[in-house]
Amino acid sequence: MIKLTLKDGSIREIENAMPAADIVKGIGAGLFKSACCVKINGEVKDLRTVIDADCEFEVMTFDSIEGKKTFWHTASHILAQAVKRLYPQAKLAIGPAIDSGFYYDFDLDKPFTAEELTKIEAEMKKIAKDGIPLESYTMTPEEAIKALEEQGEIYKVELCQEHADKGEPISFYKQGEFSDLCAGPHLMTTAPVKAVKLLSCTGAYWRGSEKNKMLSRVYAVAFPKASQLEEHLKQLEEAKMRDHNKLGRELEYFTTVDTVGQGLPILLPKGARVVQLLQRWVEDVEQKNGYLLTKTPLMAKREFYKISGHWDHYLDGMFILGDPYDETKECFALRPMTCPFQYQVFLNRQRSYRDLPMRLGETSTLFRNEDSGEMHGLIRVRQFTISEGHLVLRPEQLEEEFKGCLELAKYMLETVGMLENCTFRFSQWDPENPKNKYEGTKEQWEEAQAVMGKILDNLGVDYTVGIDEAAFYGPKLDIQYKNVYGKEDTIVTIQIDMLLAERFGMEYVDVDGSKRRPYIIHRTSLGCYERTLAYMIEHFAGALPLWIAPEQVRIIPVADRHLDYCYEIRDKLEAAGIRITIDDRAEKVGYKIRSATMDKLPVMLTIGDKEVEEKTVSVRSRREGDLGSMTSDELLLKLLDDIAKKVK
Repeated sequence: MIKLTLKDGSIREIENAMPAADIVKGIGAGLFKSACCVKINGEVKDLRTVIDADCEFEVMTFDSIEGKKTFWHTASHILAQAVKRLYPQAKLAIGPAIDSGFYYDFDLDKPFTAEELTKIEAEMKKIAKDGIPLESYTMTPEEAIKALEEQGEIYKVELCQEHADKGEPISFYKQGEFSDLCAGPHLMTTAPVKAVKLLSCTGAYWRGSEKNKMLSRVYAVAFPKASQLEEHLKQLEEAKMRDHNKLGRELEYFTTVDTVGQGLPILLPKGARVVQLLQRWVEDVEQKNGYLLTKTPLMAKREFYKISGHWDHYLDGMFILGDPYDETKECFALRPMTCPFQYQVFLNRQRSYRDLPMRLGETSTLFRNEDSGEMHGLIRVRQFTISEGHLVLRPEQLEEEFKGCLELAKYMLETVGMLENCTFRFSQWDPENPKNKYEGTKEQWEEAQAVMGKILDNLGVDYTVGIDEAAFYGPKLDIQYKNVYGKEDTIVTIQIDMLLAERFGMEYVDVDGSKRRPYIIHRTSLGCYERTLAYMIEHFAGALPLWIAPEQVRIIPVADRHLDYCYEIRDKLEAAGIRITIDDRAEKVGYKIRSATMDKLPVMLTIGDKEVEEKTVSVRSRREGDLGSMTSDELLLKLLDDIAKKVK
């Protein structure tokens, strides 16, 4: 059932899908003030679309993803209208809804100041209060380009020109004196946008390329009620406190240096230790699960990537060493993934069905030429390390091995405290993709996706479908995770590949002596270590669990006369593998305790005269509070038990 709020404040429940005639009159009359859009056969459309329509549809409110996106898309047009009213010289670029609100890019002489954003926000509220209807209309490509050229909207012209060769009508939306190139959907009027907040103005290259002009991007959010906006702003403040890009630097997990380069973070000792611990743990767990460790080159010749298909499908995302177009000279590229290298392990000698499944794992450093506008702390970088692996197997082994990959990934994400916030996406190809980025035939893709869909359903995976999100060689299951601001990224992938074995001539001798092509699963178990560290910092607000904390215990002596006993305790715990330090600075005890608290230490030990005399330590746990006095043996047993259980 969907709950719709009527204008009089009462609630009415309707079924998700029902004949249009039953409710369309109410929607058309504006009775359902919480309705944002409708979904017909999976396609989101304007509310006005179904008026007089004889069909079944779903009414999407602000509580739904589709409803929020429609609401925020309309709010982005209100933002653009307000800017054009106040700054007519501004050129419009794009203004999409995003996971946490919306933004609009403007071409201006200088970015908006905080005072100017306040002025724009006030104008947006006037536009919303006026309840201006939004009307859709179309123009031919020629008409649209001419009209936009006359308006001086050079970015809109560029977008129109890309579609001109199709000959299809170009869609626009109009609200009062303002119109914008847009496919919709939108709200019926501007009236529902009751509460709006412009959050920031930053620089963003047109289309994310540093080769293009830097535009001014205004980030914003809007809600139907002021109370919803107030709650959202509170959440944003909490997000800022947890943001790994801020907290990770303050706690000295990583840094960046302009002269080193964007997207190339430097892990400081604390961050490097956490990544090392994660890598060792993952490699040990994978070994127990039958994975064979490999170590392959960081680069390869152009010809190698041509065999794999990466040269044709991924060249723009690779770092090239040499001239990629001069076939007379040797040219190399840093690897963007490990799969073609690990295939060489399988190809090292003739394989039989007895060798399969062959599970290959590697701690792989990869390089991807991400757009500069996409860089973000440790989450989006150009060099990163990943728990990569490839399983070469017989077709009849596919479901069982896929299940094993999924269970392994879920175990690792659960252990680091992230699984409960993960979602699953079945990423499929788009046969209509204009860039033709996929290998293989329609039949091969339909078979691969049918097989993967059956496996996911058999395993009971609750997933959404992502069209045009597949790898160029096969469909995949993406495990998605959101950062503190709601931006979603893929943290783990499991991909089915029925194509690349043929490219590399991979064969095995089957039971009957015939030669067959294997299937391949591309997978990660924990994904990118840098991204995992970022998400752990955000999830735990910098207070990493004892088992993975770079510094697990800090000893705080009350006076210098207690140092000898402190060294004795340190040496004993350190010999057992505990990461422990002594704060022997000439500072007061209170200062040292505050310092350990600010550093988010899991365990503090205070040692004074009483502890030295009784051969004990005074223990304070960040998780459990004051634990009183313990002997060093009692403390060590507790620490080792918590570490072994990976207590969060």
